Amino acid sequence: MTEAEARAWIAERYGDDKIAALERYVALLLAANAEQNLISKATEPTIWTRHILDSAQLVRFAPDAEQWLDVGSGPGLPGIVIAILTGRPMLLVEPRRRRAEFLSEIAGQLALSDVRVKQAMIERVRGESFDVVTARAYAPLPEIFSSTIPLTHPSTIWILPKGRSAARELDDARQAWQGVFHVEQSLTDDEAKIIVATGVRPR
Repeated sequence: MTEAEARAWIAERYGDDKIAALERYVALLLAANAEQNLISKATEPTIWTRHILDSAQLVRFAPDAEQWLDVGSGPGLPGIVIAILTGRPMLLVEPRRRRAEFLSEIAGQLALSDVRVKQAMIERVRGESFDVVTARAYAPLPEIFSSTIPLTHPSTIWILPKGRSAARELDDARQAWQGVFHVEQSLTDDEAKIIVATGVRPR
């Protein structure tokens, strides 16, 4: 998929206003990437395919969800992209101070009033419940389940891009966790997969 095709996919589903907001986010992300390693420099020329659409495609698995949690948000992928497209409440959890500061700045500059940023390890976040959990390039699947399960309810959906390691990670997770697991095809890489899980609970 080309950069133009990635933008067109998003524009067709979300409109020009969302594209404009994403363009502002991309500009801020690229500017900050010159000072801290938020995304690989090698992926900058393909940012719409490798990062923006790769994040945006996750919304299709829970289009009506209200409360979102993004773990290990880093530069805001996928959390900021999802917040822009859906307008739904989003908690971004990021332990690294500079990245958390960047996320707070982005949320302010883009007027994402329903986005909250918490600088912490996910294990320290308690007392809330979310409809969707996302995490991109964060941790192995069993670790994601164990660290986020206290923040979920019986209908929570986990939407987890796992690249080419999806099948192996799912086999590992099934040793300790049960639920309904679907392996979905990524739009941005023929060999990459997305794990969509519901009813997750310990064995």
